[in-house]
Amino acid sequence: MPVLFNAGSYVIAMYFEDHNPPHIHVVGPDFEALVSIRDAVVFRGSIPARFSRQALAWIAENRDDLVSKWNAWH
Repeated sequence: MPVLFNAGSYVIAMYFEDHNPPHIHVVGPDFEALVSIRDAVVFRGSIPARFSRQALAWIAENRDDLVSKWNAWH
């Protein structure tokens, strides 16, 4: 599981050969969420409000790079 962003309290990671739709994992000590790369929307799990804005903004800002990584790894 390559970590793409480490915020200290949580990480943003992408698994090799993961299932569709293209997504990333936001993982903290007591939570995990799957977030669509296309629109930065949580579709499984949840992100605590205190981390959500930063995590989703990072995903949106890095969308092109995330899509490239997804395509290369899948």
